[in-house]
Amino acid sequence: MGFLFVALGGALGAVLRYAISLIPCKTVFPFLTLITNILSALLMGFVTGAALKRGLPDNALLFLRVGVCGGFSTLSALSLEAYNLFQNGNHFLAVLYSLLSVALCIAGIWAGILLAEAVVKN
Repeated sequence: MGFLFVALGGALGAVLRYAISLIPCKTVFPFLTLITNILSALLMGFVTGAALKRGLPDNALLFLRVGVCGGFSTLSALSLEAYNLFQNGNHFLAVLYSLLSVALCIAGIWAGILLAEAVVKN
């Protein structure tokens, strides 16, 4: 049964990721992937914080963390975009993008946990 929850959540996450990719944003810097990853980290942190505070059923965690966040997050796209920036001579942007992605996604996890602690009631 867990596979079904992961599959459904993954489909939702992938659709959300695709929807964000349709936002018109023509720049060399991959802002939309960065934003998607930060939002995914924020959601992952919020779900984790809510689970710590209230407890969530295993299937809800599978759906949200493994499925939705896994389908929504874009590590492979981030890696390809950083590689392409390097290949195209945009070394500074490639390093900046990689560092911002990691730092802001860790901050997103932290902010999501704090948000859950503030709004999720026992």
